[in-house]
Amino acid sequence: MPSWLGPWEILIVVVIILLIFGGKLIPRLGSSLGRSVVGLKKGLKEGEEGFKEAVKEDTKVDSTAEDMAEETTTKTEKTDQS
Repeated sequence: MPSWLGPWEILIVVVIILLIFGGKLIPRLGSSLGRSVVGLKKGLKEGEEGFKEAVKEDTKVDSTAEDMAEETTTKTEKTDQS
């Protein structure tokens, strides 16, 4: 917390928020904020899983391409030796 923000400043801000929004609206704002945070975390988790799957697929494609290149090199070497 910043050093210039003390307990009295926090109390004043809370009182102003209560005066502006009222006591009934504060719980709805809190639950809405909570749902937003949960949705954000869920979206980040899904994005991370998608990224991991894409990397896994990319490494599969790379290893398959390397295997094919090795086979081609081996076939070429056998043909050259004949």
